Amino acid sequence: MDSKGSACSNPNPNPTFGPSKLMLAFRFLRALSIVHRTTPASSPTCRGRRIERAAYASMAYSAGTSRAWSRAVLRRLHHRARRRAVAPRRLSTTAGNRAEALRRLVPGGAGMDYCTLLEETADYTKCLSMQVELMQGIVDSASSNGR
Repeated sequence: MDSKGSACSNPNPNPTFGPSKLMLAFRFLRALSIVHRTTPASSPTCRGRRIERAAYASMAYSAGTSRAWSRAVLRRLHHRARRRAVAPRRLSTTAGNRAEALRRLVPGGAGMDYCTLLEETADYTKCLSMQVELMQGIVDSASSNGR
């Protein structure tokens, strides 16, 4: 424990609070235009996967390489390893298994200690919520322009 009584403290007094919404929007819209130009007649499933990859890539690029989750997302998108479909495993609800489940959910969380995992999770969820707000704004503006 440190002097403030917290087991998990950030050694950086001025942490970065994630990507700016403007940069995230710029990168996402640019990636969407590339997806739209390169795949005009693809199946909806294939197009959806490409849009999802574009959303994750723009979020990770905007966050930079300072966070482990963004490096993991960029690495995964760069290599694009094809995964075989397997039946999902059931998770038990003990505290240790909850941490393991969180490590599987947060990109790059496999090798992290618990405190770092919680910090990365907070940053990752913040970026995901910004991404959702951005996409909702795009849908709202597109639907209001169509009326």
